[in-house]
Amino acid sequence: MKFLFLSGHAHLALDPSSRRASGGAELQVALLARELVARGHQAAILSADTGQRDGVVWEGITIRVGKRFDTGGLADSLEALPVIAHILGEERPDFVVVYGWTAWLYILCHLRSLCGFRLVFVCALDAEIDGGFRRDNPLRGFLFERGMRLADARFGITEHQARLFREKGMSCAVTRLLLQKPEFYQGANKPVDLLWVARCNPVKRPHLFLDLAERLPRARCRMICSVQDESLWGEVDQRARTMANVEFIETAPYREIQSHFNAAAIFVNTSDREGVPNTFIHSGLGHAAIVALAVDPDGMFQHFGAGICAGGDFDRLVQQAERLLATPAELAAAQDECARFVHEWHDNAANLEAFLSALPS
Repeated sequence: MKFLFLSGHAHLALDPSSRRASGGAELQVALLARELVARGHQAAILSADTGQRDGVVWEGITIRVGKRFDTGGLADSLEALPVIAHILGEERPDFVVVYGWTAWLYILCHLRSLCGFRLVFVCALDAEIDGGFRRDNPLRGFLFERGMRLADARFGITEHQARLFREKGMSCAVTRLLLQKPEFYQGANKPVDLLWVARCNPVKRPHLFLDLAERLPRARCRMICSVQDESLWGEVDQRARTMANVEFIETAPYREIQSHFNAAAIFVNTSDREGVPNTFIHSGLGHAAIVALAVDPDGMFQHFGAGICAGGDFDRLVQQAERLLATPAELAAAQDECARFVHEWHDNAANLEAFLSALPS
């Protein structure tokens, strides 16, 4: 079978020369394409133009360039539309896969009859199903939700997302996140107490990590915060650089990111909401415990003692992080449980099989 993924920046995870970072959904696209190629399928990524050559092949995956369809701008989208349609006609994929929200999902529904592919949507965030995205982006959200309902197949990355789909009358299968490298760090050296990694976006609440660092001045903190919201990033950068216990890093490429989790005792997630953060996977592989403000995919902290979810209570987040750092035995147990969570829920072979078996024939 031949798969084509529409993803603005997933190619950055494959480009051996790239120093740029992108988000978790894009990484999952690259990993899924890689696993499909390893199984003998063909895969291509229709990407935005970031300077790469059209038709270049990385790790067996063909990269096609569809101009700047990723910006959301009307002019960019109109310019990209004939290019994308032409690429679809050239590639003739059996399946086109879209991972996460985009109004292009609706447009692709109308290109199916011309190009003969099946359209597959993989949900990245609960807000894509529960109306949150549409409330924030009325027009694009309307088009996206219409495309989601018209897709030939839908996948959630949690059982909770699958239930949300079914409650809205849409079928859905579950395929959990894939692992970049299923190698678990076994070392004992943890020079970082608290690690935070994310793009600088208001929903990630980066200032809360700096608040935590202020409350725990003896903790060795590392913050990797790549630019997305430029104004917010400027505030965070300026503040972080005045704090003696915070090491601030603007960005880390995919091939280096795991080393930061290997070095950390605890990963801190301060987001209001996410689907399943890729950073939770990195934490398990790196043998780091997790302290989350509000994110608890499929109640994972009840299934595994991987750390704690503070239920949105920042004071509790601070108390639990402080307690773990002060209690080596409890910290070690949480680190072991985080590794178990990844091993049991995120096996690549099992999750790829779940994806392939639920595709329409």
